[in-house]
Amino acid sequence: MDLSNTNIRKLLVANRGEIARRIIRTCKAMGIATAAIYSDPDANAPFVGEADEALYIGPPMTGSSFLAIEKIIALARSIGADAVHPGYGFLSENADFAQACGDAGLIFVGPSPEAIRRMGSKIAAKEIAAAAGVPTVPGFATAGLKAKQIAEHAKAIGFPVLIKASAGGGGKGMRIIHAAVALPEALAAAEREAKSSFGDGALLVERYIESPRHIEIQILGDQHGKLLHLFERECSIQRRYQKIIEEAPSPVVDDDLRARMGAAAVAMGTALNYSNAGTVEFVVDKRGRFYFLEVNTRLQVEHPVTEEITGLDLVRLQIEIAEGSPLRLEQANLRHSGHAIECRVYAEDPANQFLPSTGTLHVWEEACLPGVRWESGVCRGYEVSIYYDPMLAKVIAHAATRAEAARRLDHALAKLRVHGVKTNIAFLRQVLRHPAFLKGELDTHFLERHADALRVVEAPAVTRQHAIAAALWQQAQERAQAPVLAALPSGWRNNRSQAQTVELKAGDIVVRVDYSLRGAHADVVIDSQSSSVAIHAVDSTSITLRIDDCLRSYGVVAAGSLLFVDSPLGGSEFTLLPRFPETTADAVAGGCTAPMPGKVLAVKAAPGDTVSKGDTLVILEAMKMEHTVVAPHDGIIEEIRVEVGQQVAAGEILVVMQASPPA
Repeated sequence: MDLSNTNIRKLLVANRGEIARRIIRTCKAMGIATAAIYSDPDANAPFVGEADEALYIGPPMTGSSFLAIEKIIALARSIGADAVHPGYGFLSENADFAQACGDAGLIFVGPSPEAIRRMGSKIAAKEIAAAAGVPTVPGFATAGLKAKQIAEHAKAIGFPVLIKASAGGGGKGMRIIHAAVALPEALAAAEREAKSSFGDGALLVERYIESPRHIEIQILGDQHGKLLHLFERECSIQRRYQKIIEEAPSPVVDDDLRARMGAAAVAMGTALNYSNAGTVEFVVDKRGRFYFLEVNTRLQVEHPVTEEITGLDLVRLQIEIAEGSPLRLEQANLRHSGHAIECRVYAEDPANQFLPSTGTLHVWEEACLPGVRWESGVCRGYEVSIYYDPMLAKVIAHAATRAEAARRLDHALAKLRVHGVKTNIAFLRQVLRHPAFLKGELDTHFLERHADALRVVEAPAVTRQHAIAAALWQQAQERAQAPVLAALPSGWRNNRSQAQTVELKAGDIVVRVDYSLRGAHADVVIDSQSSSVAIHAVDSTSITLRIDDCLRSYGVVAAGSLLFVDSPLGGSEFTLLPRFPETTADAVAGGCTAPMPGKVLAVKAAPGDTVSKGDTLVILEAMKMEHTVVAPHDGIIEEIRVEVGQQVAAGEILVVMQASPPA
């Protein structure tokens, strides 16, 4: 390999969203021109406008866009790019893509194709780890084994066992199995999900470590043989094996464990002759014993927490290494300072099994706060579609102590204004405030164990105050837009005691607001509760009210009949109900509907079938997640309204059932 330095002058970012913006930001600081690629849903995304050039890659389905190797290479060459940065996900860990870049004369900002290929299989990675003296979890590959043999091997290593896809990560294809009887169905589902996500259905079965902590080590190697580790990250707060909160350093790792895990990670990297940025992931049991999980041959989603505690720019280091520059860092001189915590903000509905949420972001406002870093891929007006991962942003807080970092992050999430889709913001705040989290008592079952305490329920008092703000703000806007007699209050009557009424729908609840205006004062009644309100100021985006002696400013945004309200109390979304609502047809009786927009992966029933409550009828996929639609009761299938491969909207009827007559 030629180790002479090669200056990169133009770099194509083969990714999208927040990681594309992150790479573009560092390239601008280094004086490197950038080109983005985008598909139809991202035409107006921030990363497209921030790149120096943006190249249309095609429709949103990844096989013909972000996974189309030949198309991406051709685009890179057409604009004279010197290099390609894959980000994470998509082709970032695809050895064929790395090889194709090299064959086309493009610098691949990542490890060698050989290293990616060797780590592309969890099975092969585990063998290399064992040979390098790194502790591994007992397990086996399912390839070539029959169902009975798999069950026997699983019993030999001991239940519970963990099924996982050999070819990928992110929790795709993972299943925990507690008994042999559940193996066949779980293996079939894991293989299907692995094929869908990675194009490879190979599976690995391992002993499942009870109450594990997920701790990973960031490694960095140059093309001259130097390999370092940049300490650990704790990633134990997970849902469906997907990390949602990460931090550095880990609250449980002391200097001795850090040194041993760091040495193991470097040994793994050395065995691979690894260059560029990578992550060696471990699982740590209750006794502090650690076992190798996998190597991620790319930049991690959670890399900002490492940057915050070390002061390093990992993307810059990636680019410099790819150019052939030697690392100017020495392991003995590396230090970490303070504590950093990252939250992933997702478009999903915690109140509805965390199902993905789609729609237009009518509001997106990030607060500029000390010690807080935003890595977002969206903006106001952005359309959140079904086609890509539901992550909207990462929010990172850094402080001198872990407690202060958690408090700063909680405050930043409280100040984030986002409306138009459901999000997990309130849920994240519950986690950050939980006593067990603050004590550092973490493992990968944290969310399940504390599910009841983490359930988010909006306080009626918050809804009530936000409803007052929405009603009075709406009244002020109508009065300001009135063509005549603008000085009169809206709804003016000779009888000044007559109240005006507004009905606002918040979720499944209808809030009736009755109010009477007297200049800058209003008497308001909601659910028989009266409030005296003073209007201090109002404009097109906010209203400042003193409600029962408490003065607050409320931000308000309207989008058609929707009203979005934010205040220090939180955020609320209302639908302004018409005074004379139109009648609507009743929903089809017995209709099983789609809980989210998505693609039909499988139809498990046919007209005439007799099914029992809980039987699987349809399997949907949206935002890289599977969801099973089951029979709500015993009955007979009358009609199947969808077919495999069909895109469906939320609420669309999938199956029509007739209930079985009582026995």
